[in-house]
Amino acid sequence: IKTAAFRPFLVDGVPLPGQSVLQLDDTEPLGVGFHIYRMEPGARSQAHEHTCDEQFLVLEGELIDHDGTVYRAGDMVLMRKGSRHSSHTDTGCTLAVFIRSAERNL
Repeated sequence: IKTAAFRPFLVDGVPLPGQSVLQLDDTEPLGVGFHIYRMEPGARSQAHEHTCDEQFLVLEGELIDHDGTVYRAGDMVLMRKGSRHSSHTDTGCTLAVFIRSAERNL
């Protein structure tokens, strides 16, 4: 039995402050497939474009999108292929994410 642990979330090989990922399918690259994504209070994602549809469920905390939309625990979100955005959290949050291919950083 192999146990998984949260690892820093990397963009171009560099860890993003306050962000980590628990890769549930280690046959996929980090942050692709089904994974748990965690942001500490005050963390901000890099601006990016989705190369495919992404689905995520907010497990705890709040995530605030660049347009001011607030996603809370229990919210199921679909980000369509081609959508561009960045997000941040004041409280910290944990998401269950499914995405088929890596995002394109802007």
